[in-house]
Amino acid sequence: MLVPLLFACGLVLAATPALAMTIYKSTDANGVVSYSDRPSKGAQVFVFRDRMVERLERQVYLDIRKQKGADAVYVRNDLYAPVEIELSFAGLRNVSGAPSRPIRRVMPARSNLRLALLTATRPGRPLVYTPRFEYSLGDPAGTAQAYRYPLPWRGGPFRLSQGANGQYSHYGPKNRYAMDIAMPVGTPIIAARGGVVIKTENEQTGRGTDPSGNFVRVLHDDGTMGVYLHLQKGSVSVREGQRVSVGTPLALSGNTGNSSGPHLHFVVQRNTGLGLVSIPYQFNQPVGDLPNFAVGKQ
Repeated sequence: MLVPLLFACGLVLAATPALAMTIYKSTDANGVVSYSDRPSKGAQVFVFRDRMVERLERQVYLDIRKQKGADAVYVRNDLYAPVEIELSFAGLRNVSGAPSRPIRRVMPARSNLRLALLTATRPGRPLVYTPRFEYSLGDPAGTAQAYRYPLPWRGGPFRLSQGANGQYSHYGPKNRYAMDIAMPVGTPIIAARGGVVIKTENEQTGRGTDPSGNFVRVLHDDGTMGVYLHLQKGSVSVREGQRVSVGTPLALSGNTGNSSGPHLHFVVQRNTGLGLVSIPYQFNQPVGDLPNFAVGKQ
């Protein structure tokens, strides 16, 4: 049986659930919360999923402009980061000009590009087609540079509550190398690497509606991204498009989203081709030498 303890959830940028593990949560007569992979009397199911929705559909989207006998198909990227996109068309009727192969390219930050001009084969009749549109943050052509991350918080020392490849929630490709650090709510969270803030969430309360809770995503100069999750509501002090340096205050730690206790979830990701994956990283101080309480290594 897994050791009862404080542990935390994971992160992903994806629209559908992937791998999941069922954990049972129980509370004893003294109010102590425990977690186990085996059910017990009165325990409730607590499921972690490799999932995170960052609601990019209002910032990366198709813009189809109707013209006389033609549709100009644009893609708009309002993010402060490049986005890899893929566009194709299905169910074509009375359409000329549709590409025979999917269009895949990297759109620069804050850009708007026309990718296709569809015209009517028989003028006067409607164009019929279904666009298929996918996208992912980042440029897959980037190469991650070696970097040892300063601790992204002030205070401590704090405990590692779940490390890389943790069996609770650090097992999916987008979350495998994340680290969870147990810390009191309100601990100052700071940038561990310079870059541009490209996405924030600041309105989640408690468990909220988003598994990640409140977060800050920073795009580094080498194309990798650092993400700081489960932050306290209303504490995010940076804005999208702002450049930060090492030590810049970002927010306060919290317990929002799919979280079993106060902690910071920190992960580094990169785009490897229409998808984000987590990549290994190291802190410049020996946090990894602390006990990994999430897997019972004491």
